[in-house]
Amino acid sequence: MLKIIPSSKIDNLKKINPDFIKGKRNPTSEEIAILEKNGNSSSDSEWKNFFVSSEYGKFNPSQIRQSDFSGTVIIGELFDSEISFHDLKLRTGIYSSNLKNVCIGDNCAVQNVRYLENYKIGSRVILFNIMEMSCTEHSKFGEGLLKEGEPESNRIWIGVGNENNRRAVLPFTDMIPADAFLWSRFREDKELMQRFVELTEFGKSKELGTYGIVEDDVVIKNSTLLKDVKICSCAYIKGALKLKNITILSSEDEPSQIGEGVEMVNGIMGFGSHVFYQAIAVRFVIGRNCHLKYGARLLNSVLGDNSTVSCCELLNNLIFPFHEQHHNSSFLIASTVMGQSNIASAATIGSNHNSRSPDCEMIAGRGFWPGLCSDFKFDSKFASFVLASKGSYVNELNITYPFSLVAPSYEDCTVHIIPAYWFLHNMFAIVRNKYKFQARDKRFIKVQHIETNPLAPDTVQEIIFSVNRLVELTSRYLKLPSDDCRKMTKENSYPELLEKFRELAKSAKDSASLLQIAKDYLHQNPDSKFLLTDDRCQKKFGAIIYKPAQGYKEYRRVLKYFAAESLMEYVLKNNRESLCQTDFSEIEKIPLYTKWYNVGGQLIPEEKVEGLFEKIKSHCINNWQQVHAYYDDCQKNYTEYKARYSVYIIEFLYSKKITEFNAGDFENILQDVAFVAMNMLESSISIREKDFTDYFRSITFRNEEEKNAVLGTLRDDEFLKKLKESTEDFINSLNKLFVLMH
Repeated sequence: MLKIIPSSKIDNLKKINPDFIKGKRNPTSEEIAILEKNGNSSSDSEWKNFFVSSEYGKFNPSQIRQSDFSGTVIIGELFDSEISFHDLKLRTGIYSSNLKNVCIGDNCAVQNVRYLENYKIGSRVILFNIMEMSCTEHSKFGEGLLKEGEPESNRIWIGVGNENNRRAVLPFTDMIPADAFLWSRFREDKELMQRFVELTEFGKSKELGTYGIVEDDVVIKNSTLLKDVKICSCAYIKGALKLKNITILSSEDEPSQIGEGVEMVNGIMGFGSHVFYQAIAVRFVIGRNCHLKYGARLLNSVLGDNSTVSCCELLNNLIFPFHEQHHNSSFLIASTVMGQSNIASAATIGSNHNSRSPDCEMIAGRGFWPGLCSDFKFDSKFASFVLASKGSYVNELNITYPFSLVAPSYEDCTVHIIPAYWFLHNMFAIVRNKYKFQARDKRFIKVQHIETNPLAPDTVQEIIFSVNRLVELTSRYLKLPSDDCRKMTKENSYPELLEKFRELAKSAKDSASLLQIAKDYLHQNPDSKFLLTDDRCQKKFGAIIYKPAQGYKEYRRVLKYFAAESLMEYVLKNNRESLCQTDFSEIEKIPLYTKWYNVGGQLIPEEKVEGLFEKIKSHCINNWQQVHAYYDDCQKNYTEYKARYSVYIIEFLYSKKITEFNAGDFENILQDVAFVAMNMLESSISIREKDFTDYFRSITFRNEEEKNAVLGTLRDDEFLKKLKESTEDFINSLNKLFVLMH
């Protein structure tokens, strides 16, 4: 209910920070006369509540017109000048505005601001055509904090990863996806969860009496409501509908922008990000260099750096960097998506719950690409770089094969999987991904480390699991009854070899012997086309694995490629070109980490994550800046960790220690790695060539000249030119890597 307060009982004055009025004075009687002549008024008839620059010539009262002042108002330098931004040019000063308890910096333009209360404004700021801009005394600017006397229920949480809010995290200005991931995943550790709250509150004042903040060189125009907002330097806001309890991080190097019709409530907007065209964000953290536009809705979510979201709806998600989702008909709900992902049109992810309450979820590794009109039943989990074909997946999925193609079957209700599909049939996408994400990273300051190489410890550990799984499933295939084995065998040029291994499998003494027999069969029969069944990939009906022998072979090749590439990085870091036996001795002294987490985009060994938790719980780490420094330390040693992991992988593939390798073993590695490198180049050229030579690519053009004018030619492809050069450099470096080991 509205209240009427008599003017005699109105207390407009607010306790002022003494620093605000240093070098300030009250206006002289002559200046007061000019102010009042120009239609200005003050709640204090003697203008004792009004402070201006005490330096001679730094205050021009004629530049304040038709405005009302109450509470304490402090004005910085103000002399006759004009301030401009793009095509907007305004005279500095205060015109047709209502200010209450406001501190304004030097040479600002405040014009047609109907209500401005409790703000500290920086210098060279434009405030133009704003309906209401105010700040309460208990504002947290989007952070999950509490002020004096506030109940716990007032705290703002972001319910990422699950709609039941039991993975919720507290937003704070320095939050990166790595922080949100660790906070949201390890929920069973209650002590750690409490420490995360304490880290968030560290150094933050609980005192009431906050000011809204607008830093230097900010432009705000044609906007309706800004309440409890902190706006950092060089931000540009135009036509915003509602901004409430948020922080807009911005700088000269990474300016942020908010455009027409935008509503943002309870969250943090990252440096260099852009939110435009009726987009809505509620309870959010948006990373650096993100784009949210065209009516997109981001609710209860953390969006990683370098992501672009348009038109769609994202609810209760934790999304790592480089996420793309552009279509009006798609939504993503209750998911943890580990970045470098692309959600296609009409993909409805989160529509099917499998519980009495909305507490199901999905987790997808890097490079998740669901096809057009695809939907999934929760709970589901996907390995890295899974390409899910168009369709409705009616049962829960657990796709453990990275770089695979998954498709639904409408005949037998299974899902069909081709392991290593990207390497077999889509190598161009692998190569392009490696380069495009690096090119799209426009962050000036890179707090969140991001691994963009598709072949990295997270995907490699998944490949190792898949290699072992294919061997296990092949052992089952070899022991099938004869009729069933024939049904599962599609093409086999060496039936005698198959029968030989089937007999060996039947007589295997133990499981280890059986697995070795299956491995030998895959090695000796790499082109055989047979099917495997994997009951773990889909609830109830399982999956059919296509081309397992080919997938097994490609997986092993790319493991060698990763190992060689990592060792090349290691020698390069040590300013050398080749490895010698002493190097391997030094590498073996490096701690071996075989389990890795994708922590917001950065790959960190499991043991290092556990070490971080111990430091946090023992109070050796007490704020998030120290946590980020720990991430930095892990990244500094990343090359060494990968080198040690690479030696482990080589030993795994050859079933012997690196010290036992001979020249032939190293030559075999070089041949397989060179094959993969050349295959990347040749496949990329071949795939792009089809874009220019396919008959149906020409049917919409009148002639070849028109086609070339629109599409260009294969010779013009800059990416292929760079790929050819980088492949040549890679092969040259590869040939030097083991030269001292021969």
